[in-house]
Amino acid sequence: MADLENHRWPAVAKINRFLHIVGRREDGYHELQTVFQFIDLADELNIRLRQDDRIDLHGHTGSWPVEQDLVFRAARLLQQQCHYPGGADIHIHKQIPAGGGLGGGSSDAATTLVALNRLWGLGLSAQALSGIGRNLGADVPVFVQGQAAWAEGAGEKLTPLELDCPWCLLVMPDVHMSTAEIFSAVELTRNTAPIKIADFEQGGCYEFGHNDCESVVIQRSPEIARVLNVLRELTQNTDAAQSVKMSGTGSSVFALFNDRASACTIQDSLPEGWRSRVIKTLNRSPLLERLQRES
Repeated sequence: MADLENHRWPAVAKINRFLHIVGRREDGYHELQTVFQFIDLADELNIRLRQDDRIDLHGHTGSWPVEQDLVFRAARLLQQQCHYPGGADIHIHKQIPAGGGLGGGSSDAATTLVALNRLWGLGLSAQALSGIGRNLGADVPVFVQGQAAWAEGAGEKLTPLELDCPWCLLVMPDVHMSTAEIFSAVELTRNTAPIKIADFEQGGCYEFGHNDCESVVIQRSPEIARVLNVLRELTQNTDAAQSVKMSGTGSSVFALFNDRASACTIQDSLPEGWRSRVIKTLNRSPLLERLQRES
């Protein structure tokens, strides 16, 4: 229990292997189909318990008030719903870029729920925590569950998947994309034909599908358009490269590779100054694996 007793909790990033928007609901949420897979990039939350009921958040870097931060909201919501009398000091150490389509804020919120459930001794199931997480964001549940998954609905209806785990060349432009802005765009395609899990599994998981948000994003960001074009040009004649896509609503772009060496070769060819990493994709989050080891 060493890491858990030290209150150090990982909050992993994700990519969307594809992202199809198949409709829009009456409540304003979009009907999605996507596959979430984690990558070996994570924030870290250090959490200490308080005897009073204060939630103190440190390391908040957003321009919005602390009370609107997803970590603060997650802690307060769990505290209120479970009528827990104590509080917590939460320090966030960010590695996942904000506005990058990698789910950093949602992952931080999910880790907060999982960690405080353990530290406060609440005994809630992952399903119950996912239900609370849905009030914070549609992709919070996948981080609570900690398993790569096929997702439908607004992204909260999850079916666990065991995927191949290719190497990922991740390019992170210094651009912040607003999810709300992209999903509210008039020109966003919302009528992609629904598919089944079998279509994904039989259709070549690496290359399958597309990201419906990409065309909207590249109209707003020439920099992201350039990243996509450069990566596709560099990988078009490379057998080891399997896919080039934007994650979520951007701004991060990834290419998948059969081996690390091929990913590093393409990384070395990127324009100078581009922020990039070669990392492994993961089917289980570090948080889930740690909880399973320590259970």
